Amino acid sequence: MEIPNYGNLEINAVLFDLNGTLAEGGRIDDEVKHLLERLADKYTVVVLSADTFGTLEEEFKGLPLRIERVSSGAEKAEIARGYEPYIAVGNGNNDVAMLESAELAFCVVGPEGATTDALLASDVVVRDVKDAIGMLLDERKLIATLRG
Repeated sequence: MEIPNYGNLEINAVLFDLNGTLAEGGRIDDEVKHLLERLADKYTVVVLSADTFGTLEEEFKGLPLRIERVSSGAEKAEIARGYEPYIAVGNGNNDVAMLESAELAFCVVGPEGATTDALLASDVVVRDVKDAIGMLLDERKLIATLRG
């Protein structure tokens, strides 16, 4: 994807944090699931999570994406490097290293909030994960935000 006065982004995968980013209280909205299915037509979609609420397998059953269990932010960043170049979407302290290493990073400031460090490690800040996915599905929205 070419973004004027920003650069050319060659992306292999889109990596998501689960809780606070894709899910609230461990549950994912049906609209988000539908958007993830559409996104999986363009990219490899990966969810990296410690599965705090124990809902990881249940919430993603039947969806065309990969699940990676992690126990720390360092492990999340290490696994993320295996998907380079990637886009990262997160909101918490354990997402910071993954966000920093991404070609493009989104911080979601949703109902569960976001940390300042995650915000500062991101290129784009959105109020809902649907907005981030929407920008990736319609790159004109992303270009409008990032062009120099």
